[in-house]
Amino acid sequence: MLAALPLPAWAGQLRLLAPGLLASAVVATAATFLSQHYGAPVMLFALLLGMAMAFLSTDGPCRPGIEFAARQVLRVGIALLGLRITLAQVVALGWGPLGLVLLSVVLTIAVSIVAARAMGFQRLFGLLTGGATAICGASAALALSAALPAHPQKDRATLFTVIGVSALSTLAMVAYPMLVRALDLDERTAGLFLGVTIHDVAQVVGAGYSLSTETGDTATLVKLLRVAMLLPVIVLATVFTRQAGAAGGGERPPLLPWFAVAFALLVGVNSTGWLPVSLASTGTDVSRWCLVVAIAAIGMKTHLKELVTVGIKPVVLMVGETVFLALLALLLLRWLG
Repeated sequence: MLAALPLPAWAGQLRLLAPGLLASAVVATAATFLSQHYGAPVMLFALLLGMAMAFLSTDGPCRPGIEFAARQVLRVGIALLGLRITLAQVVALGWGPLGLVLLSVVLTIAVSIVAARAMGFQRLFGLLTGGATAICGASAALALSAALPAHPQKDRATLFTVIGVSALSTLAMVAYPMLVRALDLDERTAGLFLGVTIHDVAQVVGAGYSLSTETGDTATLVKLLRVAMLLPVIVLATVFTRQAGAAGGGERPPLLPWFAVAFALLVGVNSTGWLPVSLASTGTDVSRWCLVVAIAAIGMKTHLKELVTVGIKPVVLMVGETVFLALLALLLLRWLG
């Protein structure tokens, strides 16, 4: 009788990861279905459904694949975000919107770090929540979390940030168009405000085009400019944590994570115009899918009893960051004329 042929290493690894990856994909599919039918953020559905399946992340066949999805699939999704942006889009906005985005991102993150420290949290939690608020919501939270060093509380902090920023983004999508009308802002100024202040891309699109086509176009371009800020913020966060790790004798993350390099390269490739539109669109869809799978896996890794111990202070911090960004944007728009 012939002996069984040994499996190659990659096949053995795939067999080990398959149950958890399949579970994460099933949850992501269900979240996408619910999002399309009920209009709520897909990330929020993925988190909630993942948390309901948290028993799968305990010791068992699904655990390795869930861990892989929460780390490596996440990084692939972040890298592919680069296909959303071209340098031509950034240049087309002009210096005024660029300055508006730079100032709002830098000041929001700086104030968030200071506020987090004053409220008794680690500075890195302020960086995580501030980056999510200032840049691109759940995607930024996941990207920054991936760049930060491992910590026992990191998954819980990431989960809370994604839930908070998704909920606040949905509220902003409803409330900010009403605020824009109340303030009687013109279409371009309204687009600048919505693009600078609303957290997630989908909610920016929904709010902008609910007012007018010009407002929607401006808001979307400004939002993509905020997404482009993800790379320098990841680099600065990595440098900051490396210095902190060196000072504390802990493990330091790589100077520039591979997914940040891939993000920059894809922005460059997409800017050349050589990439077919269909391919860039497919890459964007794959990116979105990877992020939903990853957040479903993170939800599965987090038990509800851990989340309810967070308390009111992180909620106050994230609401405060959102209000600060909105007020800052209004002041800067008035100042820029």
